Amino acid sequence: MNFLGKKVLVVGAGKSGISAIELLSQEGAQTILYDANAEINKEETKLTEFREKLPKNYNGDIILGEFPSELKSELDMVVLSPGVPTDLDYVKDLKSVGIPIIGEVELAYNFSKGKIAAITGTNGKTTTTTLVGEIMKTYYKSVFVVGNIGVPYTQMVKNTEIESVTVAEMSSFQLETVENFRPDVSAILNITPDHLNRHHTMEAYIEAKVNVTKNQTKEDTCVLNYEDSYLQNVSGGIPATILWFSSARELESGLFLQNNQIIYRDDEKECVVCDVNELQIIGKHNYENVMAAVGIAIALKVPMEDIHKALIEFKGVEHRIEYVTTKRGVKYYNDSKGTNPDASIQAIKAMQTKTLLIGGGYDKDSDYDDWIKAFDDKVTYLVLLGQTREKIANAAKRLGVKNIVLVDSLSEAVTFCAEHAGVGETVLLSPCCASWGMFKDYEERGMLFKEYVHALKDE
Repeated sequence: MNFLGKKVLVVGAGKSGISAIELLSQEGAQTILYDANAEINKEETKLTEFREKLPKNYNGDIILGEFPSELKSELDMVVLSPGVPTDLDYVKDLKSVGIPIIGEVELAYNFSKGKIAAITGTNGKTTTTTLVGEIMKTYYKSVFVVGNIGVPYTQMVKNTEIESVTVAEMSSFQLETVENFRPDVSAILNITPDHLNRHHTMEAYIEAKVNVTKNQTKEDTCVLNYEDSYLQNVSGGIPATILWFSSARELESGLFLQNNQIIYRDDEKECVVCDVNELQIIGKHNYENVMAAVGIAIALKVPMEDIHKALIEFKGVEHRIEYVTTKRGVKYYNDSKGTNPDASIQAIKAMQTKTLLIGGGYDKDSDYDDWIKAFDDKVTYLVLLGQTREKIANAAKRLGVKNIVLVDSLSEAVTFCAEHAGVGETVLLSPCCASWGMFKDYEERGMLFKEYVHALKDE
């Protein structure tokens, strides 16, 4: 696609939008940056900070606040940032007059060279993407880890070459706007209800996830979780060759867990990939992430000895059931990335002792019953904060949970847990909710949790 001289509107002034502006400017496009956040305009300091994020030589227009409808007659294309819903009135209006609307992934794909592995799913994306990146680095010289993991695809894509491997974490938001994107290997780790405030229906959410496969062919590979009923239901319509993995049963072909070993089997061979006791990450869900990563690596022809080396050296990812420290005989774990019930259920299951659980945050219209039922007798105190604290507390009381504590801040939650945890017990931050409203993002929430924990007295 040639962008020279094209008038392109970039919607959203976050990392993704700024990166898109930079790439399009390099390609000779006339760019306009639009963000609905009118607050930026109201304070000089905010406006200065905003402008400092832009490319130094940026001379395009900047529009903040209400969308000017007259603009649509001038545009050749629109690039939507992942955080911008496709069902906004002005977006639908632009689409109705035939203006092409693409996203960050589609824009980057126009310039991408080499192999591409694209990873999506409700939970486990970042851990799996990071692990795949580490495996690739044992065999390939040029590896780029991009996407929802924090580095926009558009930021790194011009550095790719024919021998490169790009490992991309992709959210449902990013996949909504896929048109021609075709990864050599895709992976859908799992699908559980999430982001229904954005997608409105489960069907729309599943469709967005499965979009990662829409342009694949039998020459490509799609790695899928055999134990996921949603993925079983959609697998018949996936055009790629499917490589299944399972944590619950032996498979005729694919990857599976048996006697604490991860086994790979195909028509020609069967081999032990590794023993789970060799891994540094804990929990069945992480063994599933490992199997997905191994499936991707096998599809990209990485030798098994290189895969094994990367697996046993991998220490996990920050904010994902991350061990923080032990204070006065109490272990502290940071699972700030636990932003939905399924992720937080996995975190609870991974805990080995009685646990004081810190939860609550921004409401994504989740149902918390399954999460609460997973407590069994393991959770001794449920400490809640944020927008959802009363909603979760009411559900917990209905389901018979006794020790429920409402707090106003994360620091108060940490202090309470430190005062009430006994020797040999665990304090787990796994909010089951997004961080918005109280924190900039889940990383800030996790960093503050660790800061408060480290500040606790040792004696």
